[in-house]
Amino acid sequence: MSSCPSSFPELTGLPGEEAKAKIEKEYPSLLVQVIPEDSMVTMDYREDRVRIFVDASGKVARDPRPG
Repeated sequence: MSSCPSSFPELTGLPGEEAKAKIEKEYPSLLVQVIPEDSMVTMDYREDRVRIFVDASGKVARDPRPG
């Protein structure tokens, strides 16, 4: 597995599930979560997790990042 980048800016604006599939394909060991952008989430940092925040239309609202 190659090193995970600090963010995935190229995925902003894509449908959330499509962005999730792209990350999982390249980095299968990561836990990838698609979450509505105003959702409450824990503040713990996990290098093996990427959260994809999506807007009301299901599009990636901001750059997905590990953590």
